[in-house]
Amino acid sequence: MAMRGRVAVNLTWCIPGVVGGSEEYLCRQLLGVGEAGLSTTVFAPRGFARVHPELLEHHEIIEARHSCTSRPRRMLTESTWLHRRTRGTSVVHHGGGTLPVLYRKPTLLTIHDLQYLQFPQYFPRRRLTYLRAVMPRSALAADLIAVPTEFVKRTVVDAFGVPDQRIEVVPHGVDDSLAQDVAPEAELRARFGLGPEPIVVMPAATHPHKGHLFLIDVADRHWSHQGVRLVLMGGPGASESAVRQRLDDERVARWVTHLGRVSDRDRNGLIAMATALAFPSEYEGFGAPVIEAMRLGVPVVSSDRACLPEVVGDAGVVLSLQEDLWAAVPDLVAARRDELIASGRRRVEAFTIRASGEALARAYRRLGA
Repeated sequence: MAMRGRVAVNLTWCIPGVVGGSEEYLCRQLLGVGEAGLSTTVFAPRGFARVHPELLEHHEIIEARHSCTSRPRRMLTESTWLHRRTRGTSVVHHGGGTLPVLYRKPTLLTIHDLQYLQFPQYFPRRRLTYLRAVMPRSALAADLIAVPTEFVKRTVVDAFGVPDQRIEVVPHGVDDSLAQDVAPEAELRARFGLGPEPIVVMPAATHPHKGHLFLIDVADRHWSHQGVRLVLMGGPGASESAVRQRLDDERVARWVTHLGRVSDRDRNGLIAMATALAFPSEYEGFGAPVIEAMRLGVPVVSSDRACLPEVVGDAGVVLSLQEDLWAAVPDLVAARRDELIASGRRRVEAFTIRASGEALARAYRRLGA
């Protein structure tokens, strides 16, 4: 079969709805690549095109015969089926941070982050063993590496000794239409029983590094006395049971609402109605929710860890993870609300889908696409 594009993109690892933010990151980038005038052929799990039909306007999608949920079977598929189907391509882009045992060159490798090096305790033993064995080899073998931030670029250079000229920063892109798909505030307050109080939102799966327990303590001990409700939303992670246990305390549950996974429309609406978006994460490769909040016209408060100061810039409040500092968030945001909203709207213009796609297209062209 002839390929529509000279670039092949390996997304066989990208199981829709399972792999998290990396799915949105790369799909938005591919939309931007199409807007920049470059088409690719995407290799993906069975059912991927049904979930992402928007990619078909500019890209061909070839699906594996299975869902790729089994890592051993997926790895075999990459080194056999994918290897055969990418013969004759100019560039093969592997978007999942690792290279197959058999791969074609030239190769672009996307590395989203190196969290496993800084917080190995947050990873299951088998996953950690796999990453420790495969990621260094992959980083050193790739002809070019794409990363979302300068922070990740520095960590890749430091961890693996990759020359910095072999790494391209390809930032996230935020959908321009985000603000058009927003559930009304009155509907959300009624449906989720939020009451009339101002809310601070935190959209993140309950992974240990995200900081849910820290923020619950802040809300319980400080924000509750100011009449401010904390609203958590996102899928279950390794800290889900610990979060649920804290919310078994009726006093805590009075001022903290944990909604779990919600629709995009509800998520956007909850962010848009918030006093602020709080993001006390210990580690992020990018931290897309802070830019999405800026797009929705909501002030952002983040930790000073990892890439977050770089991404937030001067368009939000950046704090160290000290409870007394976060206790003052409602007052800090109220005092600077108009300024933060205006600076956030300016900041987000650097993170459009088109800008992200053009950065990825430059990386492809650098390798000869």
